[in-house]
Amino acid sequence: MVAACDGAAKINPGPAGWAWVLADASEVPQRWEAGPLGRTTNNVAELTALAELLEATDPAVPLEVRMDSQYAMNAVTKWIAGWKRNGWQTASKKPVANRDLVIRIDALLEGRDVTFRHVRAHQVNGDPLNAIADAAASTAASEQAPAGTAHGATDVPQPSPETEDKPRPARAAGASKRRSSSGRPAPVIKAKFPGRCGHCRSRYEKGEEITKVADGWGHRACRDAVPATV
Repeated sequence: MVAACDGAAKINPGPAGWAWVLADASEVPQRWEAGPLGRTTNNVAELTALAELLEATDPAVPLEVRMDSQYAMNAVTKWIAGWKRNGWQTASKKPVANRDLVIRIDALLEGRDVTFRHVRAHQVNGDPLNAIADAAASTAASEQAPAGTAHGATDVPQPSPETEDKPRPARAAGASKRRSSSGRPAPVIKAKFPGRCGHCRSRYEKGEEITKVADGWGHRACRDAVPATV
């Protein structure tokens, strides 16, 4: 079977939702599901989507999972081994973010034939299953209601400008975009070390895309945000 899963947070953190779509070997969608998460981060939504997909599928059937979240995919395929060795601490000796979700997914992957494939989000003529999952997660985040074939839906979600999830961090009135001294938007780089976002205060991992935010470095989606209140 082939599947895609996605999470959405309308503001990071903010109203969030998760979704997955399952297709046959010909990539024809067979069923899908989406659910609300209240107020949380995009990373929590991405991990929850994967956990819900794994729980809803037959562990005896080989599964290809397509995701646009490098964080969620790397967390359960690459970084987890080091986290376990370090007693669930990061390389900087800080507690692993979203540990409970990572442990839940790790248990669900035990003994299964699961292949992960990273796909780029919001691409013209991009992966169609990812687009469906993105639309369903975005709607779940906005409406805070469950949906899917188990809830009586007969059609799969159709991606559109209204359902496409492009999280926008909250901005104060009059706040300007983060720009470099040259006036251009701050560059996006890959983090050399794990850290904590200067806006939403959630973790980012080594290799994740980051940029200058209102208070230091942080998630690309938080670039235009003002500092979070904690």
